[in-house]
Amino acid sequence: MNDSIIAYQGVEGAYSHLACKKAFSKSITIACDTFCDAMKLVEAGTANLAMIPVENSTAGRVEEIYRLIPKLKLYIVEEHFEPVNHCLLGVKGSSKQSIKYVSSHPQALAQCHTNITNLNIKALAKFDTAGSAKEISEKKDPFYGAIASSLAAKLYDLEILDDNFGDLVGNVTRFIILSKEMSTPQYKKEEEYITSLIFQVRDIPAALYKALGGFATNGVNLIKLESYSVPGSLQASQFHIDIDAHPDEKKLKLAIEELTFFAKDIKYMGVYKRKNQSK
Repeated sequence: MNDSIIAYQGVEGAYSHLACKKAFSKSITIACDTFCDAMKLVEAGTANLAMIPVENSTAGRVEEIYRLIPKLKLYIVEEHFEPVNHCLLGVKGSSKQSIKYVSSHPQALAQCHTNITNLNIKALAKFDTAGSAKEISEKKDPFYGAIASSLAAKLYDLEILDDNFGDLVGNVTRFIILSKEMSTPQYKKEEEYITSLIFQVRDIPAALYKALGGFATNGVNLIKLESYSVPGSLQASQFHIDIDAHPDEKKLKLAIEELTFFAKDIKYMGVYKRKNQSK
């Protein structure tokens, strides 16, 4: 896939920006203040795609995204896994020993807590990682550092004082790529696919159990199940499921057919190839 304009939440140098560059190296990127702003640019046709994080192997899911997606007329067309490699950054001439204060997003600070403590540095919570890098580049004080990506270091002309500052190895963020148009890949037996859909259960006893039962009886694996309240109601719940199958597979057709008896407002959110996060 090679689309010319892709939107993301954050400032230049954010991990979402890095994911855009990795997945679409020749595309133009647009930084947005919020996830909703990035999605609306696609809905309006200003951007072709939006790169949106949905979960992190250390921090968990980005719950806000599952509430936003059903409100917009967008579809998931691809997934992307981006390793999160936290770097300790400083201005030119600084060193790990000169840093007394380090700023970043609270999650990044938490993921580097041991190294921050070992260096006896005071952590300063900020709105995002790349924004912290930009701020210290303007401050030009060797006492101040930031935790951000290697891309942020390049963009803001900062020194990478430690290129592996995170406490954990294998920290990865899963992104979904959203488009205004649904694009269903042709089914090939040797490929793996994800089908994402949302639905509400009917007002009958054990409706969710019965709705999901068809997947079990037909041997269909559910990768993810998310639930949240329908806006304006504390009684009704909406469910998002990621299914390890393609709609053209007989087993999924049978499972969806059974789902329709116990669920309503079923909407396909996308069909796309399943990626191997280790690649």
